Amino acid sequence: MNNVSLIGRLTADPELKHSQSGIAFVRFSIAVDRNFVKQGEERQADFINIVAWRQTAEFVCKYFGKGNRIAITGQIRTGSYTDKDGNKRYTFEVQADNVEFCESKRDSNNNSGGYQNNYQNSYSDSYHQQPSHQEAATPANTYSSGDTGDFVDMPDDEDLPF
Repeated sequence: MNNVSLIGRLTADPELKHSQSGIAFVRFSIAVDRNFVKQGEERQADFINIVAWRQTAEFVCKYFGKGNRIAITGQIRTGSYTDKDGNKRYTFEVQADNVEFCESKRDSNNNSGGYQNNYQNSYSDSYHQQPSHQEAATPANTYSSGDTGDFVDMPDDEDLPF
C-alpha cells in the first residue's frame, strides 16, 4: 500500500504550469516539522517535493502561497535518470491526490510570516477536488429541504468565506 499524509508549510509560492499535452500541474515543496526536538536545539524539518495535477494543481495555485499550512494525501513516486556527467540520480516526490486547508485565512495571514522566515534560507532549491472546496462552492438555494430564509447570500469575490 502506497499512501502518504503530510502537513507542512509551502516553501515558495506555487506556479501553475502545463504539460506538452496541455494538462495543468504544479511542483512545490513543503517543510514538515520533525516530532522530536533535542533539548537546547531548534526544531528540524524535512523538505518534501510535491506534484499535483489538473484541478488539484489549479486549487493549490489559487488558494495557497508561501508559508501557508497545507495538508496533503497522496502517493510516493520514485524515479531515476542519468545526469549530464553520466551519474545516476534518483528522484522522490509525493503525487498529491487530495489537498486541504489546515488553518483559516486569518490565521495564515497572521502566523505565516515568522514560520516562512525560519525555512526561507534552509530550502535549496488528479482529479480529486476538496470536499470543503465543493461545499463552499454550493449555493444555499440548492438545499432540497428546509427553509433557505436563514441563509445569507455572500458576495462572489472568488475568495473563501473564512
